[in-house]
Amino acid sequence: MKVVKFGGSSLASGAQVEKVYRIVASDPERKIVVVSAPGKRYSNDIKVTDLLISCAKRYLKGEQASDLFETIIGRYKSIARELHLSNDIIEKITDDLLTLLNGDKSNPASFIEAVKASGEDNNAKLIAAIFKHKGLEAQYVSPKEAGLLVSNDPGNAQVLPDSYERLYELKNRSGIIVFPGFFGYNTDGDVVTFSRSGSDITGSILANGVKADLYENFTDVDAVYTVNPNIVHQPKEIRELTYREMRELSYGGFSVFHDEALIPAFRAGIPVNVKNTNNPNAPGTKIVNIRKNTDGPVVGIASDEEFCSIYVGKYLMNKEIGFVRKILLTLEELGLSFEHVPSGIDDITIILRQNQMNEKIEKSIVKKVIDDLDADEVRVEHDLALIMLVGEGMRQKIGTAARASKALAEAKINIEMINQGSSETSMMFGVKEAVEKKAVQALYEEFFLQKSEFKRGLIRSDQASHLKPLY
Repeated sequence: MKVVKFGGSSLASGAQVEKVYRIVASDPERKIVVVSAPGKRYSNDIKVTDLLISCAKRYLKGEQASDLFETIIGRYKSIARELHLSNDIIEKITDDLLTLLNGDKSNPASFIEAVKASGEDNNAKLIAAIFKHKGLEAQYVSPKEAGLLVSNDPGNAQVLPDSYERLYELKNRSGIIVFPGFFGYNTDGDVVTFSRSGSDITGSILANGVKADLYENFTDVDAVYTVNPNIVHQPKEIRELTYREMRELSYGGFSVFHDEALIPAFRAGIPVNVKNTNNPNAPGTKIVNIRKNTDGPVVGIASDEEFCSIYVGKYLMNKEIGFVRKILLTLEELGLSFEHVPSGIDDITIILRQNQMNEKIEKSIVKKVIDDLDADEVRVEHDLALIMLVGEGMRQKIGTAARASKALAEAKINIEMINQGSSETSMMFGVKEAVEKKAVQALYEEFFLQKSEFKRGLIRSDQASHLKPLY
């Protein structure tokens, strides 16, 4: 049995839904289909979820929102029309959305949760109707009916463990199950949504619940790439990586998956295959528990911007019990969360998201650390980018840090900091934001390109400042 999830871009139009139908119909093992709300049809389009949130906010203010309502219904209607479906399902979707918008608004947060989740819910009803219209045995199943219970944390719901036993019963249903992603229900029967990429989380939960053999996640790219294709032209594809590597890459800035999305599948040992709705025959990327490290120490390079660092230096800091704890307590008192804490004998650096800081908070931190901890030096650096080298092969390969440092040095890029995780699966370099792209290109060339590839014209000349052998 396979659980299959389709993202918003795969369901944005009738033509895209036709591709989804062919993919599902081509493989009888694709038993459970998880759907997102219709996404963007073109770059300037608006996702249905965003339209629903705007609509809900206007209803809460008591304003008319007929224009938004008609636009939302129009998105479903155009898909149905393209695929020659009767208007019955559109009338049901219209009635359901009107009932929701005119319902109880005494709890605004709960109201918005329910309205924004209706994008997936109504799309699941529509996709089930399309499948049946085309001759497949298919049925819409709601999370409430299936018993998908979650914690009462709007926008960050967590599945309750006893849900899995109820979800297992989905195996006994005949035909194809079409299931809305993004949300579940709390114990009071209210809709509660997952975090961003919530439909990925739903697919992972269902794969765990029914003990699927494979969780296929269809998106709009052929595979997970070794590096952001907006930085490096036509980067290599990753054929296989581990859950740990995927989580590190997601944390480091990869946008393919939210870093928590795959945890339910990971816990059940279920492999995930990332595939392209527009090119379903491409092998995609397989995410597994264990892989053979035969392709070098680094599997991917991720990067992210808008960080800052707080450097604290004090002679014999390592001899002072509780020093680091006191610094972190200062951050906690100011409501700040940190990302990394690389340290030495006489100094420590705390990496934070820059949007948490302002001039007042910065001055407060500097003053408090100097006054309370008698630090010799406290310095704040802004506009940093973090670049993450990820690969479980780094455990077996000697000299990965030396190769990375040399590549950056030859590209004339100053390294602000280096930190390696205790698992030896990732290595982080801090650089100034202004040289982030140049640094990523240098590291990509070092670990993924051979000189012969440049000679054959596989990369642009502006990316080939210092090519080295692959191994």
